[in-house]
Amino acid sequence: MKAIMIMYDSLNRHMLAPYGCEWTKTPNFERLAERCVTFDKCYVGSLPCMPARREIHTGRYNFLHRNWGPMEPYDDSMPEILKRNGVYSHLISDHYHYWEDGGCTYHNRYSSWENVRGQEGDPWKGCVGDKVLPPHIGQCGKQDMVNREYTDTEDRMAQSVTFRAGVEFLERNHGADNWFLQVETFDPHEPFYVQDEDLMGFETEYDGPLFDWPGYHRVTEEERPYVQHVRNKYAALLQMCDRNLGKILDKMDEYNLWEDTMLIVNTDHGFMLGEHDWWAKSNEINFYEEIVHTPLFIYDPRSRAAGRCECLVQTIDLAPTLLEFFGLPVPGDMLGHVLKDTIAEGKPVRETCLYGTCGAQISCTDGHYAYVLAPAIKTNEPLYNYTLMPTHMREMFPPKELQELELSEPFSFTKGCRLLKIKNVEKREYTNDLGEHPYKTLLFDLEKDPKESEPISNPEVEEYFRKEMVRIMKENDAPKEQYVRMGLEAE
Repeated sequence: MKAIMIMYDSLNRHMLAPYGCEWTKTPNFERLAERCVTFDKCYVGSLPCMPARREIHTGRYNFLHRNWGPMEPYDDSMPEILKRNGVYSHLISDHYHYWEDGGCTYHNRYSSWENVRGQEGDPWKGCVGDKVLPPHIGQCGKQDMVNREYTDTEDRMAQSVTFRAGVEFLERNHGADNWFLQVETFDPHEPFYVQDEDLMGFETEYDGPLFDWPGYHRVTEEERPYVQHVRNKYAALLQMCDRNLGKILDKMDEYNLWEDTMLIVNTDHGFMLGEHDWWAKSNEINFYEEIVHTPLFIYDPRSRAAGRCECLVQTIDLAPTLLEFFGLPVPGDMLGHVLKDTIAEGKPVRETCLYGTCGAQISCTDGHYAYVLAPAIKTNEPLYNYTLMPTHMREMFPPKELQELELSEPFSFTKGCRLLKIKNVEKREYTNDLGEHPYKTLLFDLEKDPKESEPISNPEVEEYFRKEMVRIMKENDAPKEQYVRMGLEAE
């Protein structure tokens, strides 16, 4: 048996033809949907990038216990379990966060791995001194502009190199058995850097400043006239993603990998392109459907099922599903569900699920309603990181953060290890001058209001979701102070 995961970053469900978009150009995603089960109710668990990837490895939520960080010594890693049990696992990625302090323990869980350089601000090519930046709106960084000098044609762009390596792996290994290939690109993550020929398909003329990298904030008056331009840039980059997807599908056809190969096409989260008058996925706002309701396509050669699936699934289900596919037991600490029967016959695996990011709101959905619970305490406390790997995204925890740490007792999933309990200081970034958080408790009826434009009041539904939150948090052995912070200690 074999398996391929094609993973994108910030892939918007509502911008794909299989999910109803009529203006972008995604014919290979349509081709994919003809072969696969297309999930209509797939939700994230933990956001953003590395917390989501930790869930793909471990099959459990990240955000209840710590912020962005590496794999922990006690974590069960799906690709490492495969490696230790005779299934070759290979990672190809241009997602440069893997090579930073906060992601540096992921790639070594695979049998082998390839990193492709040059995305966003990847510290790749050296340029001593200043660099003149072009007139621009939004973000524009020196390192990114230097990198673009070396990725000035499509064949040199990091995404292209990544998928070429994926094709090369299939050409070399298609006849072998027992392997898992993860082809992962940073695209269509911002900045939406594309070649002119792709943009021309959506926009033949543009005379404004460079604007392909919106910040994580409200759409400003300066940016407002250019919102459609940014969407066009995203659509152009998405078209490139679609074209490279087609190259993998071509190889599956050529080698008839549909006979024995599972295919998963997924993402970590979405991205706001001016919807709700916001950009990106800022921790300051509610994580709307555009961010948390994600595309997912799975082909299982055992059932060869295709079509739509309304069952509620999450990122944490991917690790158990892959382990079961290769005939391996699922570790007890993995709380995601095996999707074999969900794929084959639409068997539900859950009624509700949680999602969120560390230190912000906690949300719960059943696919009909979305309930967003704000911290009950205005200072958003108490809040701690629990870890044995004290690193943030791009740096280790500074000594100042470590001076008052405590040792916690083991959690149910830490293999008997006590953890460092460190005050979470990142939450302060979003507080006002009084140290108060900006979050609101909201309830949306997704069936009547799929764009979440009008919050509703329904005490009975809200009470149901509060109880579900407590149930799922207990199942995940959430820290006790999380119930206090969220006002759930009474439940």
